[in-house]
Amino acid sequence: MKRCTYISVLICLLILAIVGCGTISETTKDEVQIPPKTETSDGPKVSNGVKEEKSQTKDPVANKPVDDSNDSALTQLKELSLEEKVGQLVIVGMEGTTLDSSSRKLLNTYHVGGFIFFKDNMESISQSVQLFNSLKKANAGNPIPLWMSIDEEGGRVSRMPEPFVKLPSSGRVGENNDPALAQEIGSQIGKRLFGFGLNMAFAPVLDVNSNPDNPVIGDRSFGSSAEQVGRLGIAAMKGIQETGVVPAVKHFPGHGDTSVDSHFGLPVVEHDLERLNNLELAPFKDAIDNGADVVMVSHLLMSKIDPETPASFSKPVITGVLREQLGFKGVVITDDMTMGAAGAGKIEIGEVAIRSVLAGTNIVLVGHEYDKEEAVIKSLIQAVKSKRITEKVLDERVLTILRLKQKYNINDQPVTGPDVKQLNAEAKQLISKLK
Repeated sequence: MKRCTYISVLICLLILAIVGCGTISETTKDEVQIPPKTETSDGPKVSNGVKEEKSQTKDPVANKPVDDSNDSALTQLKELSLEEKVGQLVIVGMEGTTLDSSSRKLLNTYHVGGFIFFKDNMESISQSVQLFNSLKKANAGNPIPLWMSIDEEGGRVSRMPEPFVKLPSSGRVGENNDPALAQEIGSQIGKRLFGFGLNMAFAPVLDVNSNPDNPVIGDRSFGSSAEQVGRLGIAAMKGIQETGVVPAVKHFPGHGDTSVDSHFGLPVVEHDLERLNNLELAPFKDAIDNGADVVMVSHLLMSKIDPETPASFSKPVITGVLREQLGFKGVVITDDMTMGAAGAGKIEIGEVAIRSVLAGTNIVLVGHEYDKEEAVIKSLIQAVKSKRITEKVLDERVLTILRLKQKYNINDQPVTGPDVKQLNAEAKQLISKLK
């Protein structure tokens, strides 16, 4: 009797278990149904009833989330080391006419973003092509191609070796006051550089030649009228752009009304913002409104804006005037930091470079002396490691550079050299149009 009771109890429990399981299964199916994995335009993914936060990259320039899978510059940025990022903040010069050990170290150890070339680097066409190709080849181990830059304005500021026909100065072009001619000459400058494999021209000059005693500008300017300088300067800028070379307009915020050569001393501009807006700044504003990609900032003391700091590392000038007031979103590069006016000899060059980046600069130009180039790079690296330059600021500066390099398809492909005969024929035809 007891055994039967036990068996009966076990059978009842088994039946209840089977019925209960069926009930729970039906409830789960009808009342706690697992939603499919979905994604909406205004919310994160949902899976198993729990929101999944979508991994997003923040654009440090626009300061908003972006899908970095569709932004190749952001993808590049994420893959760079600290040293590679800092390298993009610097364009350096080199000594001699061939690739040397210092240049190799600047590439292999410091990953510099580019080079500037001077007359001493270009003794002939074939030698120049060989030099430029060798630098690009030496950069093969780095993830980002080089800026290959040069001052090429026409007139007395030209680095082109013989037998190139000399192009007219901006002042001579200004006498004709013809935007179409200015654009053709800009295009001729771009073609010459592009033939060498160069990709950035520190031109055109947008300084207004308002002071006849100016020892620096003179006929490098298109004229003494802000309107004429802006009109012809924009035409020349567009002529350079159409060849695939990046023009860097200069010398912001305007070197025209100075009596000191900034290569040796610090010029002081005493004008207030109203006067600057009407004259010195006007051509730069016009150029920015017409698609300027790069602005070079000079070593001037704008006493009514920042009485303590030269423009090349002044936050009130670079961020306050250039970026906020004039709305410039592109790459800011300094004039050569080895010039006498940079820091007025009172501040170490590495410290000046740090302050310039913090002020809003993207690229510090260091055109001479390997020791100074290395000092700048080491100072910038240390400033990032110590968080004086934050990761956000570093990424902002570098991302703008990477986007510009991609915009112009900057690459390290070798070239065979310019067609000098054809370019000289074009130049002579342009010169014949001058009045």
